[in-house]
Amino acid sequence: MNVSKPTILIVDDEVRSLEALERNLADEFDVQIAANTTEAEQILADHWVQIILCDQRMPDKSGVEFLIEVREKWPDVIRIVISGYTDAEDIISGLNDAGIYHYVTKPWHPEKLIITLRNAVSMFELQRQNELLAIELRVSERAAKKKVSDRRQKLRDKYDFDDGIVRSKTSPMNAVCNTLSQVAPYDLSVLITGDGGTGKELAARAIHYNSLRWNRPFAVQKCGSVLPEVLESELFGHKKGALLGAVQDYTGLFERNQGGTILLDEICDISPAFQVKLLRVLQDGEIRQIGSTQTRKTDIRVLASSYKDLEVEVAEGRFRQDLFFLLAGVTVQLPSLRERREDIPLLANYLLKQAVAGIGKEVSGLTTEAISCMKRYCWPGNVREMQNEIERMLVMGTENELLGADLLSPKVLMSASPDEADDLTLLGAGIGTLKERVEAIEVKILRESLIRHRWNKSKASRELGLSRVGLRGKLERYQLEQEKAPSQ
Repeated sequence: MNVSKPTILIVDDEVRSLEALERNLADEFDVQIAANTTEAEQILADHWVQIILCDQRMPDKSGVEFLIEVREKWPDVIRIVISGYTDAEDIISGLNDAGIYHYVTKPWHPEKLIITLRNAVSMFELQRQNELLAIELRVSERAAKKKVSDRRQKLRDKYDFDDGIVRSKTSPMNAVCNTLSQVAPYDLSVLITGDGGTGKELAARAIHYNSLRWNRPFAVQKCGSVLPEVLESELFGHKKGALLGAVQDYTGLFERNQGGTILLDEICDISPAFQVKLLRVLQDGEIRQIGSTQTRKTDIRVLASSYKDLEVEVAEGRFRQDLFFLLAGVTVQLPSLRERREDIPLLANYLLKQAVAGIGKEVSGLTTEAISCMKRYCWPGNVREMQNEIERMLVMGTENELLGADLLSPKVLMSASPDEADDLTLLGAGIGTLKERVEAIEVKILRESLIRHRWNKSKASRELGLSRVGLRGKLERYQLEQEKAPSQ
């Protein structure tokens, strides 16, 4: 493999000096020679020169004067002056004006000169690499900015009110999304209430990504079960030594997310003392780190969520009324999953798609019977509970097949059907005769056993201690039969 030699240009009006330099350097360098600056300029124009070794005393112009011109036209070339004179002014001018790399005095020592030139070649290569890295960094920065912008746009699309929040055409969530879409563009405070797992954080993200702050950060701070001083530090920051274990200054979420949005989750659980501090921040738009005497302006939109009714908390003296009014510019109540049963088929398939992507196990979908059982169940844990249930079904199911109702938890299988909506009341409120209550329990047990055994009547009858004839009679009596998938 042939490796090209670095090119060096020697400029000197003395022929013997040129010959001596060329003879000593030819083995290691591609040597170009010029007897005057005119020839040197032509060589610089025609060749890729890495190093120029120029005599200081020449008839037409000095070496420093020529290297000043070289610096303007060919700034990458490493410039070296060689001279038998050591005039201090020449040296200073060469360093300042011509940007010379080295000043070699005559008579020069061949080995020392070669070492100097080798170092100059290394310097040239480092400069080249630095330039390439700078270009790459500029390109990478643009690519990184584009990547961040694309991801933010994907997030915005994900939380779009029309496509991002899964619901049916007749869902109670439609009215909620309409309210959220109306308040999102304005810097109003929004209080989002609802049972655990109803999607309060999802609603807050949807507000943020449909607001004018959508390209700024979004942060969530859990307030429940957090010590007041820890919560204050997380939100507003602290100075070194202000808290036990605070070995350095800490910047809180309010400063780190300037221009963005913060969701204060479980705001109902904050202490009375912290309520006062949060009230002051929201009123004044200023924060003060723990241990600091200075306040700092903050520009951030505050959203809050609560699983408790804050109006009740205010009425009973556990939550400040003035803070409530600051947080609840608009209040949005999210319906529980049992109030939006028409959304369950769409939501179940959406959550299954997410679970498949996360776990990496492909299945064909959910059976009609599985969806029907899900619609019967009351889902006290709401969407979060359904997500866990579907992930469990996916793990327990067979790859590339439909996930059947037999994979559901017993608590889901034992749920009441829509046409038996009064069963729970019958059993728990002392309503109905003994016969009606016993039959309601019997129906649940029969259905759960049959579904778990995939409607294999032999297995179900053996488990229940019934004959096949006896089981068939009960199925006819209660009109229980396996749900079939709708015809295509």
